[in-house]
Amino acid sequence: MVTPHRSRRLLAHTTAALVLAASFAVPAAYSAATTGDPTVLSPPEPTGPHAVGRTEVHLVDPSRGHPWMEGADERDLMVDLWYPAEPAPDAEPAPYLSPSAASALSRGLDKAGVPRGAVDAEAATANAFPDAPVTGGPDRLPVILYSPGFGESRSTNAVLLEELASHGYLVVAVDHVYETPAVDLPDGRVLRLNFPDKETDTYREAIAVRTLDTRFVLDSLTGGALLPPYLEEAADTGTVGMFGHSAGGLTTAETMLVDDRIAAGANLDGSTAYHVSDEAWADVTTRGVERPFLYFGAGLSGADLPHTSRHHRDLQLFREASTGPFLELYMADGEHRSFSDDQWALPVLEAEHGLSGRSWEQRTAQGIGQVDPEASIAAQRAYLLAFFDANLRGTEEPLLEGPSPEHPVVEFVD
Repeated sequence: MVTPHRSRRLLAHTTAALVLAASFAVPAAYSAATTGDPTVLSPPEPTGPHAVGRTEVHLVDPSRGHPWMEGADERDLMVDLWYPAEPAPDAEPAPYLSPSAASALSRGLDKAGVPRGAVDAEAATANAFPDAPVTGGPDRLPVILYSPGFGESRSTNAVLLEELASHGYLVVAVDHVYETPAVDLPDGRVLRLNFPDKETDTYREAIAVRTLDTRFVLDSLTGGALLPPYLEEAADTGTVGMFGHSAGGLTTAETMLVDDRIAAGANLDGSTAYHVSDEAWADVTTRGVERPFLYFGAGLSGADLPHTSRHHRDLQLFREASTGPFLELYMADGEHRSFSDDQWALPVLEAEHGLSGRSWEQRTAQGIGQVDPEASIAAQRAYLLAFFDANLRGTEEPLLEGPSPEHPVVEFVD
């Protein structure tokens, strides 16, 4: 049964201060028994054989401004490069968030009723080490681009970005400025969220801007502006994949439609249209993609239907139109925000600060579902890695052939 619905996947949490802050947008009807010690967030450690480095890069596209910023005559982008590294023995991990992003998270948590001081956002750390030397070896690093959801930060899917880097990929994560709550630039400017509304035309415009952002990053990848010398020597810039969460998933597909430099793409629970109920289809909705693609859905949509191509017209059209190898996975007990750092952060905060009550339980259920967090993260990491290993490295990946007893939370959608 394919039922049109008003998609909540595309513009989910667009008013959030940060992806994590969005998940705490709950009424004050909760109970908390805080320990008194603030939680210092850090993603689960990656499982690959390598430590991870992270480098920040500021890019400027002088050829365009931004449709939401009157007078803007150039486009700033901030990019994180995550890669396999050999840090010094005394190296300290990188901050999880930039200063302004951490401040935005703190404000969002306070407004949502989480006990003041329960989280020390400024002290939160990634597992990656800043500007660490790249791992040496004979094999060059395939490249994977990452586009976050609408209104979200490039930093708050570290659980997947670090995982891929630890297995030998150069991961390029992009902030689409003016959608993201706060983006710190090296010159001290902070570019803050500035989208006009959450209507279909705004979303259509945002995806067009994101596609241009992605193509500019691809140009910079091979044109020398993006990679520092030590990564330029190590990277295989001719082998590129891409994935994204929510709007980032549609950005991935739309970019693949117009740019054949992306060899394989993945969409983590994003709709593949601008507005499903109005049949405001994106170009890729009805044209599909011709190269390998993974669609990984979870939970229920706004119409209370499983988020798969069996139940949603946009996904059905996209899958039917795609002529390349297509893999569709579904995590029934997860939800839209399972494909973000909410999946590990919310259970940590709940356990450490005794957050409970009906409002809290409803919001966490709507955000990350009832799936076991460790099982969810393990499955996402395993299938995403296997998909890119198969399609960028050409390895045999039995995990992609059918359901696995190692990951019972994931179903294959025929």
